[in-house]
Amino acid sequence: MSDDRTSTIEEPRLTTRRTTPRRVPRLVVAALPLALAGLLSLLISGNALRPFERITVVESRMASKSDYFKDPEVERLLLKHGIRVDIRRLGSRGIATRSLKGLDVVFPSGQPAAKLILDRPDDTGQSVRPFVSPLALGTFRDYAETLVQAGVATAQQPTGRDPTIYYDLDMEKFMTLLDGVDDPDDSKDGKGKKADTWNGIGYEDVARHNRSNSGSVLVRTSNVCESNAAGTYLSMLAFVANDDKIPGSNHPNDPERAKEEVDRIAAEIKPLVSLQGMWADEQADSYFSDLGESLAPISLIYEHQFLAHQIAHHAKRGEQDTSRVLLYPKPYALTEPQLISLSPDGDRLVELIREDEELRQRALELGFRIRFNGEDGASEQLDAYLSERGIQVPVPNRDQTKALEPGLETLQDIINYVGDCPPPNPDDAS
Repeated sequence: MSDDRTSTIEEPRLTTRRTTPRRVPRLVVAALPLALAGLLSLLISGNALRPFERITVVESRMASKSDYFKDPEVERLLLKHGIRVDIRRLGSRGIATRSLKGLDVVFPSGQPAAKLILDRPDDTGQSVRPFVSPLALGTFRDYAETLVQAGVATAQQPTGRDPTIYYDLDMEKFMTLLDGVDDPDDSKDGKGKKADTWNGIGYEDVARHNRSNSGSVLVRTSNVCESNAAGTYLSMLAFVANDDKIPGSNHPNDPERAKEEVDRIAAEIKPLVSLQGMWADEQADSYFSDLGESLAPISLIYEHQFLAHQIAHHAKRGEQDTSRVLLYPKPYALTEPQLISLSPDGDRLVELIREDEELRQRALELGFRIRFNGEDGASEQLDAYLSERGIQVPVPNRDQTKALEPGLETLQDIINYVGDCPPPNPDDAS
């Protein structure tokens, strides 16, 4: 008997697995609001496409005022306009006497070097003098008080609870301390081997913590052959040594006697500078370093460098740096740095520095006395800015005698004599 049962084949069953949706990592979730906020900020500021924009690199050679262009905020403001400045640092006179090929702008720190550049056959374009800065001497409190005791400096009246950070310096009296020679008629000059040394004029009596310094009273400067600050300082010394007159000006109609006068003054002031020995590269860097007082009791700097230091110090620590103080020479010397264009890209930078209000405001915040045609009150603006931040405002000396610079040729003769400067290499200026 056959089996009629039919085989039944079951259909295969489709099985599915439950899957749990992937979770976004918590760190990503937490970062999303920040990323969105950053993107929104870039869109609002117009910087979202900055990486895709063409950035113009302006090739430059600058002296001490390169501090302004190295400031991160200035760099940011220029980048907003599509400009980045590539800086090669050199002293002002070094800029003026070397080749300018391949450069878009130069920025000497004073008018003598600027005139040397503008008088050259190179094709210069626009230029601007955006701010001014007085020449000054940076020192430390014990040394300033020693000069007060010696009768050559006067403390300015402090405006708050802190001791003053500004002193006025009588250059005629101060110069008698720089020659290393005993003056028998001056009891404050030091005697014998102590003549014109810090201990000889009373530093041991003034200094705290029983310190002493048998070194000579001198001012550390940068290289007079290349530096505008050092050249301006020489002009000041020569002006005072010639009874507050420009060397050579006593004989305007007698070139030979005028030349003799210039040579005599140059020989008289040379020891006041050459006794320091080797030149410093950038004196402000040494002065504001932690070892500044050990490196040099007095350094030749610009006012804006001291004020920028005080502004930054107060912002960081909530107080002035009262260990460092500034000596304002009498007569005074004012420097006017000049930004000079050598190309169309340089013209763009000059126009921005001249016209952009944010860049001008930043100059004020860096301690410069901003100056533009048709505007007054540059000093008042700086004074107000300092006062608002709890920083003592310097008071102009009542004696407003200005140390006038001699003509370019006379100044060069004095600089070359004092600095034993090598003659310029014709190949460098080509």
